[in-house]
Amino acid sequence: MIITKCFRSFAANLLVVLSLLVVAGVNNQATCADEQEKLEEFPISDSDREHWSFAPLVKPLIPKVRDASWARTPIDAFIIAAMEAKGISLGVSADPATLQRRLYFDLVGRPPTIDELARNSNTDRETWYEELVDRLLASPMYGERWGQHWLDLARFAQTDGFEHDRIRPAAWQYRDWVLDAFNQDLSFDRFVAFQLAGDVVDNGSQRVATAFCLAGPDMTDVNDQIERRHNLLNEMTSTVGSVFLGLQFGCAQCHDHKYDPISQADFYRLRAVFESSVPVLKRDEPYNLLSIQDNVPAPRLWKRGDHRQPGIELSPAFPRIADPANHSQRIQDSRSARSLLVSWMTDSSNPLTARVIVNRVWQHHFGKGIFSETSDAGLISSEPTHPQLLDWLACDFRETGWSIKRLHRLIVCSATYRQTSRLSTGDHTWSDRFAADTENQLYSRFPRKRLEGEAIRDAMLTVSGLINYQRGGTGVMPPLPDEMLKTLLKGHWSTSAQEADHYRRSFYLFARRNLRYPLFDTFDRPDANASCPQRGRSTTALQSLQMINSEFSLIAAQNFARELINSPSDSDSGTNRGRQWIENAVHRAYSRPAQVDEITALSNFLVTQAREIESNREKQSPSVRLPASKFDGIISTSEYAALVDLCLAIMNANEFIYVD
Repeated sequence: MIITKCFRSFAANLLVVLSLLVVAGVNNQATCADEQEKLEEFPISDSDREHWSFAPLVKPLIPKVRDASWARTPIDAFIIAAMEAKGISLGVSADPATLQRRLYFDLVGRPPTIDELARNSNTDRETWYEELVDRLLASPMYGERWGQHWLDLARFAQTDGFEHDRIRPAAWQYRDWVLDAFNQDLSFDRFVAFQLAGDVVDNGSQRVATAFCLAGPDMTDVNDQIERRHNLLNEMTSTVGSVFLGLQFGCAQCHDHKYDPISQADFYRLRAVFESSVPVLKRDEPYNLLSIQDNVPAPRLWKRGDHRQPGIELSPAFPRIADPANHSQRIQDSRSARSLLVSWMTDSSNPLTARVIVNRVWQHHFGKGIFSETSDAGLISSEPTHPQLLDWLACDFRETGWSIKRLHRLIVCSATYRQTSRLSTGDHTWSDRFAADTENQLYSRFPRKRLEGEAIRDAMLTVSGLINYQRGGTGVMPPLPDEMLKTLLKGHWSTSAQEADHYRRSFYLFARRNLRYPLFDTFDRPDANASCPQRGRSTTALQSLQMINSEFSLIAAQNFARELINSPSDSDSGTNRGRQWIENAVHRAYSRPAQVDEITALSNFLVTQAREIESNREKQSPSVRLPASKFDGIISTSEYAALVDLCLAIMNANEFIYVD
């Protein structure tokens, strides 16, 4: 045993020595290369800077419209102006119940509870909507909703990925930092600064935020640790470029960008900003937070992106296309580069950062951005549908302190956001609007949106009364099907001992790269191997099977039924009691009163389903059975099982997983 340990120690030290020799050899080769080569790089032309995303940000005037009575915020003026040019106007406002459900899912990621609906019932007051918006933005659940959107961009997971998918024990600390940043409405300029340079700004007090840079996959046990460092730095540079600047920088790591004015040297100069923060790595040793290092290889261009083909040495600099004021001249050495990077990111001369983030927020509220490729504002991306609105929002965002919550409020309080998503009684212009704006490019109606897997799960937990609102801490592991556990290595999923942890909000579920929680996987959660600016919206048979057949769905339906049975009742009559359960169930699930035809259909279902279950008692699933004494004198076992089936059906309806 001792000999084995000594051998491993010797082997590890040998690998370190060999790595340093390789670095020295690479540097010697590079020195020779520098003597023989000169950088040939295309210049940035005036025509390059004329593209809408690179043009300077100038705040447009709010347009004057013929009918300003529709407008609630400046956003509406821009939207109405585009509509008037097509001969149409804004649609009617959605009803209060629809607006409440829309707001709850958009801002806190779950439906309103019965108590919350009762509290918000006084919708005759003129200020009820704005008060609800402020209350939701102040809720700690807001950070859980919007923190997940950011974690998609940050390719966050709590494991390394690749074959062994090793756990990162402290990864949850970055997740909780993001949560707190959103809840505290940390200004976006500081939000950027801490994630790129939290170890060097504010006395290094925010170093945990730099996990953003290193949150991607990492093969710690790879034989070539020089290659590992090279890949890590390239992936980090690509992610910083796409997330904060909305440019596909990764395309330029091997050659000049095919379309955008980003050269290969631009890529490696931006990478050079981070070079002094990533050490020569050691096998099986993780590196998850940035810090200034000594004795790191000199930054340089790598031919064809190959770490074995060194090119000329480069100094840290910002992308030329977005740095017309040449802030890169201020960089004195690599140690100061990241501090200057965060200053440049939010400088008034950089038009990209503000445009990109306001477009991301808009996308999450309306299902699509003002320009649709939210992480690609380059030459082949789509033109903004409302370029003046985009620039007005970006300028206003900067001028008012980079507040994300203020931006939310501006958007959701607009008449544009409050429109109905479907034809409603008294809406006499729907046909004209739809004909003139079939693709909804003008926002002539609110777009119906399907919920993400996390919001669907949180909705099921909310209506069933199971949800656990405990916040923060390490990721929790709810039960998984045995067939999934068999695909994992030993110790990769240890079901949390406390049952209450199984029902924590989805934000806190342990995030593996090589295995996603089944409901999330089925509903298009990204695998965290790359930054995800917008989730897919697939429609598959597996989604229906997951929703109706999974053990989690059954547990939620059972508890939903028990909540209904235990709710206050105005009648002892079985018929009236069943009607009240139905009305309560619909109200909980859809945030609206049940309609007469629904009550009739569901009442008939309860009766016929109970009879069917009673007549086939021996075939009844054990997981649905309930001792008659549980609700003795209230409901029979067969009636309870029928009520469980009804609750399961209600949670499987389109209205449950879509938001109008």
